[in-house]
Amino acid sequence: MKAGVWFFVLSAILLSATGCEHKELCYEHPHGTRVDVVFDWSKAPDASPASMSFYLFPQEGGKPLRYEFQGCAGGSINVPAGSYDVLCLNSDTEGIRYHNTGSLTTFELRTDDAAGIPGIGVFGSGSSGQLPRADGAGDERVAMEPDMVWTDRATDVRLDAPASADGRQTITLTPEASVFLCTVEIRDAANMSHVSAIGASMSTMAGGLLPGIGPTALTDECVTIPFNVSATAGRSVVTGGFSAFGHCPSEQKKHKLVVYAVLADNSKWYYSYDVTEQFHSSPDPNRVHLVIEKLPIPQPIDGEGGFDPWVDEWQDIDVGIDM
Repeated sequence: MKAGVWFFVLSAILLSATGCEHKELCYEHPHGTRVDVVFDWSKAPDASPASMSFYLFPQEGGKPLRYEFQGCAGGSINVPAGSYDVLCLNSDTEGIRYHNTGSLTTFELRTDDAAGIPGIGVFGSGSSGQLPRADGAGDERVAMEPDMVWTDRATDVRLDAPASADGRQTITLTPEASVFLCTVEIRDAANMSHVSAIGASMSTMAGGLLPGIGPTALTDECVTIPFNVSATAGRSVVTGGFSAFGHCPSEQKKHKLVVYAVLADNSKWYYSYDVTEQFHSSPDPNRVHLVIEKLPIPQPIDGEGGFDPWVDEWQDIDVGIDM
């Protein structure tokens, strides 16, 4: 009997200790609240990103919390109680890198470097055969175009008590486009039948975006963006376009379009256009359409079959634009 009594007492003590330990652990961990995250696409009705990232930046400090949603509708998450700043953006992009992600206002999007234009050449520091840079843009980083990005943010969001009878809270964000689009139309393109490859670049575009400050808040970095162009069926009009985070990050600056053409005889020509006025006077600052009236591709010399094939350097033609 004594052995049985001692076994009962010892078992009771162990169970009691285990119960206390469990209660202490639960007490020490922060209690969370269930949050329904809703993405309202009324500002971008045609958007359908494959995935969305949702960031919570604790206002008392500490690492941000990141949640990932498949699709673009949102979902339900469990969040530690506290006050937060909030950021959302689509995460189905390629070539975009995140920098300084520790706080809402420093969170930066930037694209990878671009080497050159396929089939035409690479950018460099002016060495023989490398793609020339626009005047005044020799120090700019050459950057890839960004994929389309939609962002929204909120500040001072308190998540500590249920806002509804079922114990859930709702955060609704309204993402909007944070990428600038530019299309180019070059009319009266001469002698396009002699062109074997063609491409273009635009100088002095914004190098980064600060979505935690605003959907069009730009970094101070200026970059050159290369992009593809092509001739229409009649080969007298050249068209193309590119995306960017924006232009003129901190002040009104010049923008130069450079068109590169490699001819069948391997001679290389590039044409510079100052398109600053068209950028700055566009009715829609986020969708600029540039119209250029002349691309003077040379005519081959009779009896020679083309220009001197020994020319490896790029030949510069500065084309004025009648406004």
